[in-house]
Amino acid sequence: MQSLKELLYKIADDQLILGHRNSEWTGFGPLLEEDIAFSSMAQDKIGQSYALYQILHDLGEQAPDTVAFMRNANQFHNCILVELPNGEYDFSLIRHFLFDTAQALRFDMLAESSFQPLAELARKIKGELRYHTLHANTFIKKLGSATTESINRLQQSLDFALPYALGIFEESPYETELIAEGIFAGEKVLREKWIEKTEDIIKQTSLHLPDWHTITPITGGRLGQHTEHLQPLLDEMSEVFKIDPAAEW
Repeated sequence: MQSLKELLYKIADDQLILGHRNSEWTGFGPLLEEDIAFSSMAQDKIGQSYALYQILHDLGEQAPDTVAFMRNANQFHNCILVELPNGEYDFSLIRHFLFDTAQALRFDMLAESSFQPLAELARKIKGELRYHTLHANTFIKKLGSATTESINRLQQSLDFALPYALGIFEESPYETELIAEGIFAGEKVLREKWIEKTEDIIKQTSLHLPDWHTITPITGGRLGQHTEHLQPLLDEMSEVFKIDPAAEW
């Protein structure tokens, strides 16, 4: 049971934190369409996190609002990539591409999970995830093959983000148990699928990937070891709930 809860927490926390980060583009997108797109994807991610927290609640954890808004940074299981500030649009786009590629593949795998509530949710949100990856791939291909400036800026953000992106696949202490029980095929399998998909998209641009073996993953987030950026984000995110606990998502 603890192995399942840890898996659910890390997926839900990823979605909630990146959903909040994406929502920060509302009103600030470089184009109106991108403003709307990031806002829409943020809403999807927060909705997905709520559904995952609800499954956790059904397993005996606290209510979704309490879990989402009343924990401190060291109690969150999200990867460090999602908590980093948005920076310029090129970084947010690269993060969107790297993370959502992994997330779509993760939920494809979870659609076959032996834990039926999670498998059913994975199948239910496939359409949303397909849109997210389509959006990311479209803009990576477009801007990654456009002007010298767009290519250089994306390349710099890609180089910066890759160590954090590899932290998505930080293994659970319960990895063997999850695999043996058929709940999830494991982070190593997911990472290999992600590398293959990422390479496929990047090959269609003027961007390049380094040798994967030269990249040191930045990990610790799954164990509650976060940057200084997460607690201020949580404080802002929980402000309304702490003022009015009866407010709804």
